[in-house]
This record gives sequence, structure tokens and C-alpha cells, in this order.
Amino acid sequence: MAAEARQFPCKECGARVEFAPGADALECPYCGTQTPIASSSDGIDEQDLLATMAEHLGEDASTEDVASVQCGSCAALVEPSPSQEAFPCPYCGSSIVARATSTRLIKPAALLPFKIDRNHATELFREWIKGLWFAPDALKRMARLDGRLQGLYAPYWTYDADTVSTYTGQRGDNYTVTRTRTVTRDGRTVTETYQDTEIRWSAASGRVARAFDDMLVVGSTSLPRDLAEELEPWDLTNLVAYADEYLSGFTAERYQIDVKAGWNRATERMDDVIRGDVRHDIGGDHQRILSLDTRHRDITFKHVLLPMWICSYRYRERVFRFLVNARSGEVQGQRPWSWVKITLSVIAAAALALGLWTVFER
Repeated sequence: MAAEARQFPCKECGARVEFAPGADALECPYCGTQTPIASSSDGIDEQDLLATMAEHLGEDASTEDVASVQCGSCAALVEPSPSQEAFPCPYCGSSIVARATSTRLIKPAALLPFKIDRNHATELFREWIKGLWFAPDALKRMARLDGRLQGLYAPYWTYDADTVSTYTGQRGDNYTVTRTRTVTRDGRTVTETYQDTEIRWSAASGRVARAFDDMLVVGSTSLPRDLAEELEPWDLTNLVAYADEYLSGFTAERYQIDVKAGWNRATERMDDVIRGDVRHDIGGDHQRILSLDTRHRDITFKHVLLPMWICSYRYRERVFRFLVNARSGEVQGQRPWSWVKITLSVIAAAALALGLWTVFER
């Protein structure tokens, strides 16, 4: 996956061609000639997690020496551009000088090709900006793309596992009781009855099982995890076997969260799902989980690359990021707030409430 391996000449004019989103083909930017890519899901193999963690990354078919450069501002680890001495970091916009170092990493087994092109992603960005409430007036001017919208393949891990979980807890069932109270009505003291809801708790225990397939974990420390997870779901059933052609014209980030750390995050995400299963198994109107013990079996993983459009812009010395899932069009972003606008809106709302109250009193 060295940078030089991703330069593909046009068969008609010899210019460097790039992957055309949505076309599953390489396209020449000068003469428009397209070269189809023979995509396939064959050869996407799962690897045994425990065996991989027990060994150092050796020189086998599942690993390779990868040339990458690190951003001096945000520490993102990306592949150097094959045609430029320097290029902007997709995460913070700082210029990266292409002085690459080589590291042995696990190869990507598969990827999702870009489906949404730059023009569509740009429109999604503009719509997102227009829909922001209480955004500073200068934001639309300062957040102009100016060609900074970059196509990025972000590193991810997927994990499969069969789980069996035993639990103890409590089940809460609602029931109603009739109570009385003394109140004053029209100057008279009266006693009335009313219905109150109580919870009857009882002990619960049991076992639940679930098979997880492709539990997704982002392998980047530069990509905010909350934004990355909000880009889900991804159509992972459409993964194709990795090929250099898909990356032509795009930036690829190298994983900084290794497969072991990724597994730790995967178990956290699995635990959220398992706790939902436990609550369903307990039943009733309320549930308490007192203990939960989960065993994972047949754990496998694969390293995949997922496509997104990313723009980083600065506002008052802070970096904000905008992301588009380049498969579904899901948009997520960070934005600044105008506290002046918020304050004025609060004052206006208070003034309106006071005016209505005055009219009502009169």
C-alpha cells in the first residue's frame, strides 16, 4: 500500500486517473476515460483475535510495511500524497510535509468505495451550515470550503463474537394503591381518594446469548469518536476486497488504535447491547441489573477502510470538523455558538412573556 502503488495512468492519454465515486471505476480528469474496477467480496477473511494479540506483527500475508506521515498539530497519521511535497491535514487543516516513516501494520482486508462525490458532499455541507441555529454571522464566510473538503478513508476494526451472559437483578412491576388525602376546596376541608403507583420489586436471574457480527470500532484517535459513531450505520454487507485502485485520488489514514485497544472498545459497545437483552429478559415495568458476567467465544476481526468527506475550518482559533458518510450521506459536525444571539433570544423571549402576562392581567 505504498503511495507509489496508487498512481494509475490513463490508458488513453497517460494522465494519472482517480477513483470516480459511484462508478466503481477509475476516471481520467482530462479526457474522461473510465477504467472499471473488478470489485469482489471474495478474499475478505476474518482473523483470529487471540492468535493475533499473542504474536508480534511478523512478515506474513496479513501485515505490511506502511509509509505514513504524522501531522505536527493534531497527530493524525496519514499516507503521503504521491504528487505533492505537502498537503493539508484532513483533521485540522495544517500543512503536512511529506517526510514518511515506515511502520509494520495489519493490512486492510476490505473497504467501502466512495458513493457520494465531492459536489454532493459540498451541497450537504451548505445545507448543514444553513440549518444551524444561533450560529455566528461570520461562520458562513469563514467556513467556506475553498477546496478544503477532502475525501478520506478512515481506519476501522470490525469484530465478531459469540457471547453468553449470566446476570442477577431485580424486576419491578407497577401496581396501584388507593389513598386518601385532606384538601381545601372552595374554602371547605374535604377528604378525597386518589390512585398512587407503587413498584413491587422481585429477584431476577438468568442467561442471555447473542452473536455479534461486524461490531464497528473506529481506529483513529484524530477522528472524534462521538462523531464517527454518529455516522453509522454503514452498509458493511457491501464491503469489497481491498484494492489500491479505490484509494487513487483520496487520502487514507493509518490506524493508531491497535487491534487490542479496538477490542476493548468493542466489548463496551457489545455490553450496551447485552444490557438491553438482559432488561428485556427480566421483563416488567422496571429493571435493575446487579451483576453481569459475559463470556466471549470465537472472536475474529478484520481491518477495513470506510469513506467520508471531511472539512476542517477555524473559527476564533478553534478547529471545527464537518463529516459526511460518503455512502449514506449522513452528516455530522462540530459548530460554534453565538452567545450574543442566544442572550438576545432569551431577552426577547422574556420580554414577550412579560408583555403577554401584562395584557392578561389587564
